[in-house]
Amino acid sequence: MEAVSEQKPRARKKQRMTGKERREQLLAIGRELFAERGFDATSVEEIAARAGVSKPVVYEHFGGKEGVYAVVVDREMQCLLDLVSDALVEGGPRQKLEGAALALLQYVEEHSEGFRILARDSHAASGTGSFASLISDIATQVEHVLAEEFRARDYDPKLAPLYAQALVGMVALTGQWWLEVRRPKREVVAAHLVNLAWNGLSRLDVKPRVDTARSRRRE
Repeated sequence: MEAVSEQKPRARKKQRMTGKERREQLLAIGRELFAERGFDATSVEEIAARAGVSKPVVYEHFGGKEGVYAVVVDREMQCLLDLVSDALVEGGPRQKLEGAALALLQYVEEHSEGFRILARDSHAASGTGSFASLISDIATQVEHVLAEEFRARDYDPKLAPLYAQALVGMVALTGQWWLEVRRPKREVVAAHLVNLAWNGLSRLDVKPRVDTARSRRRE
């Protein structure tokens, strides 16, 4: 009786990524490295090694690490701008400020790697502007909210840009600090920021709060 030979299972061929899939993989790896080390300390060799490809593949898709960085920064900036823009759609002036503060802190909490990249001040090689320019873009949107409130209270609306830059800068700088400590909760941080901005040091609420229900609806 002949012995039945065992058939070895055929090794599955590794499925090759499409060009789009490879591009997204390289962007995700680049994002991780830029967040960990910054632009200057990241190399094409490292991006390629983590992706399991050769350096020419990175050059083929992006022309170098500058190309990877530019797309990563552009996406992060757009994500943050979209969150803040959505927060400024509904509610009165104070509610809109609360929404903007919550949106920025939400981005810090849920997109920590992206915020680390932006907060380092986007590298000149990216060609997409700096973190300061992003904050300025957000302030421009907040400016319209403040201008309406200034007119209603007989303040000079021409001063709205100044106050908008100050308010957004205050939230952004606090966000950099909060990125590391992560306490108190973002709703508490936002409430105190708006408390300071809205009431001023001479009229601070003892226990400020934001509309957390509105925050949850946006997530």
